[in-house]
Amino acid sequence: MNRRLFASIAILTAGLLSGSLAQAQQELRIGFQKYGTLTLLKARGDLEKRLAPLGVSVKWNEFPAGPQLLEGLNVGSIDFGTVGEAPPIFAQAAGADLVYVANQPPAPASEALVVPKGSAIQSVAELKGKRIALNKGSNVHYLLVKLLEKHGIKYNEIQTVYLPPADARAAFEKGAVDAWVIWDPFLAAAERQLGARVLADGKGLVANHQFYLASRGYAEKNPQIIQAIVDELGKLDRWAQGNDKAVAAVLAPQIGLDPSITELAASRFAYGIQPITPAIAEQQQKIADAFHELKLIPKPIRIADALPKSVRTAQK
Repeated sequence: MNRRLFASIAILTAGLLSGSLAQAQQELRIGFQKYGTLTLLKARGDLEKRLAPLGVSVKWNEFPAGPQLLEGLNVGSIDFGTVGEAPPIFAQAAGADLVYVANQPPAPASEALVVPKGSAIQSVAELKGKRIALNKGSNVHYLLVKLLEKHGIKYNEIQTVYLPPADARAAFEKGAVDAWVIWDPFLAAAERQLGARVLADGKGLVANHQFYLASRGYAEKNPQIIQAIVDELGKLDRWAQGNDKAVAAVLAPQIGLDPSITELAASRFAYGIQPITPAIAEQQQKIADAFHELKLIPKPIRIADALPKSVRTAQK
């Protein structure tokens, strides 16, 4: 009797342990920023509904910007997230084992270099020797590189002040910096709330893609979940396209901005999630090469090393 009792307890304990492990393995951890399609997806709850029948729960983790988000991916605190063009390059140079999953179309108007409304500076050419705030390794980093290049200013001829968005805005407001390179919705908020004046945006210079990335280990073990995320983002994009007021109504409470500001930002976003292609990878490689040439990353990298196997095969 005792033996049978102990055997039953052992079986029950093993079942509980395996159930706990299975539950832990079925949590999808997503990194998001305070704006964009993942924030919309979180607010609407569509992904949770899609994954519930698969026994997968979703944990959302907010990050102030792309570099911090990908650091989270690198150390294993999240499985999936979205960032601009530059953060994956910095992360890959730092050894992150990530994989590109998909991207949004170009949105060059959703990032810009701005000056205070009372600034005497009228063109990018006047920024030589000036203090420019930006989040190091974010999408705007490449915009700054291209703007300086266009106006004949060497990168070392300006004073870069590396600050996350909230700190950069504070420095911008009190005149501690002469200009700020920033993205939406912080850009829209600076325009509407501070009267910030746009000297130049990304049009004609950069694509400003948004990329969806995953840790390689997670993507390879969970292709069905990754595909479900992409599918739900595709549905979301179809709803959001040309529907700026509705997007703003959902996003504004999430990000704590007035709906009119949020709508301005939404009007500059590009909807229509796409798979990574060799052409997009080539654009990323150009950015990576430019960063290495400027010694902004410590070593050259191959974007191909961070591509899905299907895209790597297509490149050969």
